[in-house]
Amino acid sequence: MTYLHIFDMDGTLLTGSTANLEVARHLGTLPELHALEARFAAGTLDTRGFSAEIHRLWHHLTPAVVADAYAAGPWLTGIADVCADIRARGEHSAVITMSPDFFARHLLDLGFDDVAASRFPPLPFTAPLDPAGVLTPADKVRIADDLRARHGLPRARCVAYGDSMSDAPLFRHLPHTVAVNADHHLAGIAAVDYRGGDLAEAYALARTLLPTT
Repeated sequence: MTYLHIFDMDGTLLTGSTANLEVARHLGTLPELHALEARFAAGTLDTRGFSAEIHRLWHHLTPAVVADAYAAGPWLTGIADVCADIRARGEHSAVITMSPDFFARHLLDLGFDDVAASRFPPLPFTAPLDPAGVLTPADKVRIADDLRARHGLPRARCVAYGDSMSDAPLFRHLPHTVAVNADHHLAGIAAVDYRGGDLAEAYALARTLLPTT
């Protein structure tokens, strides 16, 4: 029986942090990023505007800096083991994140089958950012449905893992959902709620939602 497991990155796999925060720490631009986050929280900057600002702020960003930021991130333990177990069962795993693809695509090395993220031009940035490539929470549902269609799976054969209200549209769309270190808003609409630092434990909870035959 095949399933599709869909993971959020920021705050979920990357616990207590985001891709942008990790890159900003390595570039020494945390004050500038915090200012952008404040504008986003106040509603004066949307997802696409936020991405345009970091594209401008980090125009000298290199793949080496991104790799270092990724490696130093506070990741949950057990990610590669979970991906390996999913694959061994003939199931599928994917990450859908609104964060930049230049960071998120490193997750492919851990064994995820697909990583969907906001598209940025190659590093360092010499080309403009295409706003159409920047993802929104609603895009998580669209991409999940595209993946389901590719694998021929109904919604009942999908599991979503997330931590914040940006995951809420997907959690409302799918019946099997796992809140991972989430605030009460998302935990309140999740099928199960996990608190801890090991993805294998959250994954074990997810499997209790699925039929065994």
